[in-house]
Amino acid sequence: MQFDEFVHEVADRTGMSRDEAESLVRATLRTLAERLSGGEAEDLRAQLPKQLQAELVPPQEEAQGFGVEEFARRVAARSGIDETDAGGGVVAVLSVIRDAVSPGEFDDVLSQLGRDFAELVDAAP
Repeated sequence: MQFDEFVHEVADRTGMSRDEAESLVRATLRTLAERLSGGEAEDLRAQLPKQLQAELVPPQEEAQGFGVEEFARRVAARSGIDETDAGGGVVAVLSVIRDAVSPGEFDDVLSQLGRDFAELVDAAP
C-alpha cells in the first residue's frame, strides 16, 4: 500500500481530514514503536510505506507494557486529537495496517499488543 492510499484509508475510516489522518497515523506509529520490541517494530516497518517508516523506530529495544487506554492517551497527546477520537483513530490505523501488511506480520504485532488490542481490531470494519 502506498503512503497516500494509507492516509486516505485512515481518513475514510475516521471521517477526519487528510491532515488530521496523517497526524493520527504518525502519532499511532510512534506510540506503536514504544509498545513493540525492536525486532518486531523493524519487521513491521519494512512493510510500511517509506514515508512512514521513520515513525516506527523504537526508543529502546524492550517494549513498554501499557494498555489500550494509555495507548490512546499517548496518541491524543502526540496528535492533538481528542482522546475519545484518538481511541477510535487508533483502531482505524491498526485496521489499515492489517490491510497493508502480510497476515503473518500483523498476527505478530497483535501477539505483542495483546488480546485487548486484537479484540478492538477484530471488531473494526
